[in-house]
Amino acid sequence: MSQATRSPREPVHDPEGGIARLVEIMARLRDPAGGCPWDLEQDFSTIAPYTIEEAYEVADAIDRQAWSELKGELGDLLFQAVYHARLAEEAGHFAFGDVVRAISDKMVARHPHVFGDESRDKSAAEQTRDWERLKATERGAQGTLDGVATGLPALTRAIKLQNRAARVGFDWPTTGEVIDKIAEEARELTEARDSLGAAEVFEEMGDLLFVAANLARHLQVDPEAALRAANAKFTRRFAAIEAALAARGKRPEDSDLAEMDALWNAAKAAEKAAGKMAGKAAEDAGDTPRPGNT
Repeated sequence: MSQATRSPREPVHDPEGGIARLVEIMARLRDPAGGCPWDLEQDFSTIAPYTIEEAYEVADAIDRQAWSELKGELGDLLFQAVYHARLAEEAGHFAFGDVVRAISDKMVARHPHVFGDESRDKSAAEQTRDWERLKATERGAQGTLDGVATGLPALTRAIKLQNRAARVGFDWPTTGEVIDKIAEEARELTEARDSLGAAEVFEEMGDLLFVAANLARHLQVDPEAALRAANAKFTRRFAAIEAALAARGKRPEDSDLAEMDALWNAAKAAEKAAGKMAGKAAEDAGDTPRPGNT
């Protein structure tokens, strides 16, 4: 049947078709007889990078509070799950319905205080411990660090490895000891830079980053989120440098470090002043009498 003679209510054209419509669209894209040549060439390994990219785009939309974009980004991420499930179905492993069933079963099993007869009178921390206990039971007789995905971003994986080790008592008791360890690793990195080779510098750099992630964990800071925020700040302030230079008829390559450093400090000061003004405005708004708040 040609596209021109297809019914407008055919599943792939039905705007109310829901998830079944998306599953059918994916099946059609992978149809050897009439699917998309690009989609037909893909496999798990070629699609996986797109899956990671889409997850980051969801996080980016949330960080920017770009709610109008979030719907589309979540759809892109959902499509990745449908894509992998279709590849699995073609290989005889499982289908999308099995994916839905597996996650539904897992959520019910891991929330006995919601779907079972356990008490809901627990703190978030207690519920997290229960969650990890149930996960450990599901994993069975595995090593403490087994099952932490190697494909995670390195900082995220470091936190997960450290959390697993901490649950069995392998952890620094205080934040101060972690800070001392950072100083130690920084000294070892300096020694490697001054007297050892590239391989040792590489190793010591990794050690320093690993301990920095541990400090973030002790301070209850998400290191990925903190680094994303630092990246955004650097991007914002460097853009201010470029704008200031452009106003002088220059580009960064026409400038020097001293000039750009001065412009960086000016951008930093302007941001801090704007932050103080915003804080003061919010404070004043909070002080404004409202009905029932006199």
